[in-house]
Amino acid sequence: MPITFNAMFEQLPTVPTSKELLDKSFRRASRATDNESMVQNAGNILSDNLSNLIRKFPSFENLPPFYREMADIIAGVDRIRISLSRLRWASRQIRLITKEFVGKIRRSHGLDTTPDRKSAFGRFSSVMRSIEKDLLFLNEARNLLRKMPTIDPAVPTILIAGYPNVGKSSFIVRITGAKPEIASYPFTTRGIFVGHFYRGEQKYQVVDTPGLLDRPMEERNEIERQTVAALSHLQGVILYILDPSEHCGYPIDSQLSLAEDLKNWIKLPVLVVANKADILRFGDDKNVPEMSTETGQGVNDVLEKLVGMLESSPPSIID
Repeated sequence: MPITFNAMFEQLPTVPTSKELLDKSFRRASRATDNESMVQNAGNILSDNLSNLIRKFPSFENLPPFYREMADIIAGVDRIRISLSRLRWASRQIRLITKEFVGKIRRSHGLDTTPDRKSAFGRFSSVMRSIEKDLLFLNEARNLLRKMPTIDPAVPTILIAGYPNVGKSSFIVRITGAKPEIASYPFTTRGIFVGHFYRGEQKYQVVDTPGLLDRPMEERNEIERQTVAALSHLQGVILYILDPSEHCGYPIDSQLSLAEDLKNWIKLPVLVVANKADILRFGDDKNVPEMSTETGQGVNDVLEKLVGMLESSPPSIID
């Protein structure tokens, strides 16, 4: 079975705050009848909960490059690793504190002075407060990772590229007949759109990458370059949409230049199509089909070309 985003990340649990973990551990510890059991129970609950959180996050080293790069773009893999390592440190520290105080309590039996369990609880609280920012960050990362749309590596894929407002999303809506799945990402004001359509029994996948191709590649920041690199792991074909009317706000020369830049970055078959034919015809270039996502003119012809390109391409996989 192919691995999808959802399969890897949808089971990530909510990451509690340090206060929530402390309250849980102290509440359960209070049921014990002696100091030793109270400290032991509180320490075990805290360290076990931290260890379980660590285990729930995937091993990013073992993820396919596509998924790993997308996770890095969306949440920051290195930062996740650092926060998880701090949780691992906190779990070890709590176990050491537990062992220390349980030993002191046992050795004090029969003596006039008994170590105060409140001192142990104070040490637990200090350790947990030191990782509060890590817990908050990991919960934010968890929420972002869980919302990633499913991109199935076994389904033939059409990647849609182009400047904003050229008709990418309206193309998906028209060919899928339904509103695409949307996920918001920090590197763009919009999100990645995923839609599907069928030809007979064959399912096809359409992925829009808004915000990633807004400007020439040489002007991109590191996050944008990472995004293009991540998408380069997808196999399929690219539909690059032009707006000859320039109503999108970008001159046609810049749009054509960006298409050439894209071809240098992603080594996939590219079909360049001129949209908004109901407003302005592109010209006499027979190599550039025309369509109008507003009226539907030429959309089916473009779709058939893309399906034909996919059928003549190798099976869709993700590295």
